[in-house]
Amino acid sequence: MTLRQQIVGNAMQMAVCTLEPGQTVYCEAGKFLFKTANVSMETRLGGPGGGQQGGGMGGMLRQAMGTAMQVGQRALAGESLAFQYFTASGGEGTVGFAGVLPGEMRALELTGSRAWFAEKDAFVAAEATVRFGIAFAGGRAGTSGGEGFVLEKFTGHGTVIIAGAGNFIDLDLADFGGRLDVDTGCIVAFEEGVQYGVQRVGGLNRQGIMNAVFGGEGLSLATLEGSGRVILQSLTIEGLANALKKAQGGDKQGPTGGLFSTHAG
Repeated sequence: MTLRQQIVGNAMQMAVCTLEPGQTVYCEAGKFLFKTANVSMETRLGGPGGGQQGGGMGGMLRQAMGTAMQVGQRALAGESLAFQYFTASGGEGTVGFAGVLPGEMRALELTGSRAWFAEKDAFVAAEATVRFGIAFAGGRAGTSGGEGFVLEKFTGHGTVIIAGAGNFIDLDLADFGGRLDVDTGCIVAFEEGVQYGVQRVGGLNRQGIMNAVFGGEGLSLATLEGSGRVILQSLTIEGLANALKKAQGGDKQGPTGGLFSTHAG
């Protein structure tokens, strides 16, 4: 059963979903906007893909362990611990969702052949047939890559809706020789088959030091290699935070950016 959805708005988009009777969609806590009266709402710790209860005490124990593992992963990643589930009954129902930053939204259609990975906090809502998980980019990338270390992973069949900041651009790595170097904060999502990594900006020479100190990128860039689609955003969370602080009279960016930034996390 395909999820009927429409993304509306400009600077702060919303996803309006039409549910068939019995159809269920779930969202991360804090992304819900509105619903019609015939759509029920239930909050659960467990997400789809956590295992079915099965029969007897053993099945209940396996379900509890699966839920605990899911919650533990999300807590470690700094994600919301609960999901909200919405199900229509007695006719079609409507439910609306939105992200938390000014920007765009995308509806990704999963066919079961390829998973999608997204930046932390990109997830908004999905059909109950889509499994939500947490992936880690690895120790080296995690040490140097900032936002890209913790990734959201979506598998299964159905529609998943993600959101980001600013405007989106959709790219295919095949059109760029199979590789792109990207500011770590600009990555929204990418298909399975794309490898995420981190590289130093230049070598330990004069130009490399100039890039790191004055270029505004710090010491590292994210690398996306392989085959598949990539979604990038024009606004980074750090850039938005620095702009707001500057507007409030507290310029934490410094005169040059880069390593001279005095941003306090």
